[in-house]
Amino acid sequence: MPDILLTALNAKFPHAAFGLRYLMANLGSLAARAEIAEFDINRRPLEMVEEILARRPRIVGLGVYIWNVTLAGEVAALLKRLEPGLILILGGPEISFETGAQAIAQLADYVITGEADLKFAEVCRQILDGVPPARGIIPSPIPDLSQVALPYEWYGEDDLRHRITYVETSRGCPFGCEFCLSALEVPVRTFPPAEVLASLERLLQRGARHFKFVDRTFNVNLRLARAVLEFFLARQLPGLFLHFELVPDRLPGSLRDLLRQFPAGMVQLEIGVQTFNPEVAARINRRQDYQRVIENFHFLRQHTQAHLHADLVAGLPGETMASFAAGFDQLLALDPQEIQVGILKRLRGAPIARHDAEWGMVYSPLPPYELLRNRTLTFEEMTRLRRFARTWDLVANSGNFPSATPLLWHQQTSAFAGFLEWSDWLFAREGRGHSIALFRLCELLFRFLTTVRKLEPGATAQSLLRDYQKTGRSDLPPFLKPFIPENCPSPSRAAISGGGKRQIRHAAPG
Repeated sequence: MPDILLTALNAKFPHAAFGLRYLMANLGSLAARAEIAEFDINRRPLEMVEEILARRPRIVGLGVYIWNVTLAGEVAALLKRLEPGLILILGGPEISFETGAQAIAQLADYVITGEADLKFAEVCRQILDGVPPARGIIPSPIPDLSQVALPYEWYGEDDLRHRITYVETSRGCPFGCEFCLSALEVPVRTFPPAEVLASLERLLQRGARHFKFVDRTFNVNLRLARAVLEFFLARQLPGLFLHFELVPDRLPGSLRDLLRQFPAGMVQLEIGVQTFNPEVAARINRRQDYQRVIENFHFLRQHTQAHLHADLVAGLPGETMASFAAGFDQLLALDPQEIQVGILKRLRGAPIARHDAEWGMVYSPLPPYELLRNRTLTFEEMTRLRRFARTWDLVANSGNFPSATPLLWHQQTSAFAGFLEWSDWLFAREGRGHSIALFRLCELLFRFLTTVRKLEPGATAQSLLRDYQKTGRSDLPPFLKPFIPENCPSPSRAAISGGGKRQIRHAAPG
């Protein structure tokens, strides 16, 4: 039975708990007295507590994040109710700010704020040696990354086969975008490059093929970014998939030359544009050269085979429906394979809170603390934007309708406005803009395109049938049958397997 149990409530099974593995790697001699127990947030709290207590730990370390804070509070309450003598230590970004105001913090014996890689081991050692620190909030100083042991040996064989392998080369961000906690992490700190590359080599040898780099700004340290890309170019193994988050206006020739060499399907780039409104960007301290952003998108689409996942945030202070629509249309014209429309969240500790009074920012008090309204966007407009985001994910980002999606804004002056009309129409009929079965969604698309957009039914049916059968279905939906010629050939197996399906989502939850 372990003395220390490190516990994570992950958003989904493929999301291995990266932070807990860092804690385990840095326990030193205490690692032999510790175990990791991972769950996902679809489990019932009592079931998780049963498994935790069955191991009879003396100390439980629980990671608290925006996506699991409610459930983590329930687990913490049950643990302390059943075993009052159990030492409960909380950590993680959600509990590291505004700590005293959170109910879950009142349940804990200790809350370690900040990067707890080294501090957690120190606190556990004091407790197990019988000289515990005073209970309460313990701030962790920013650790020297050269002293932090890398966690990759704590990925098990099943993790490497079935889960995303999270890795990082650096922590922090040189930019001060006020909606992001990374704005507080200045300067950027890097792990020793030789250790990083050696760890990547060992992971590859053990069978890891699916890597997500969690660096907030992978391409800020150009020397290290080049070293990592060159490392993987020299080892192009079957099934290798790499995800990087890039600063959109920083793509010098040396990185361009490397990125153009990767084959299709191997690299996904997450590019956080966030807003095309210069006034809004300046207001939230986001610095980016928009002309370079545009040039870099053109290069990546025309000269590389990378999958581009671009981000926009709806609800930033001063952004209006019209300016967000213009930004969306501008980003869509740059042709990324995915556009993630995120709703502004009021992350605990993020400097965005300084705009609350001036811009009338009203956030939900419930996780994930999304914006409900502000001075320039009404509650009704924010609700429509939230539905737009879900419907865009369902139809456009899914890759299920590559032929039909552009028809939604065919002959419209704005793609955003055209898709928003479809999103509103869909909600009026289904009461939701997500979790709609493919067959039903295809039928609704056909009705909208032929009755609202008044597109020719035969050509529209052909487009939808191509999309429908590219998902692997070989049947002919009855609502399309009257508009499909009897001698229309079915798509080849190659066409079905190559149907433009989306890349697997790697963004951190929340």
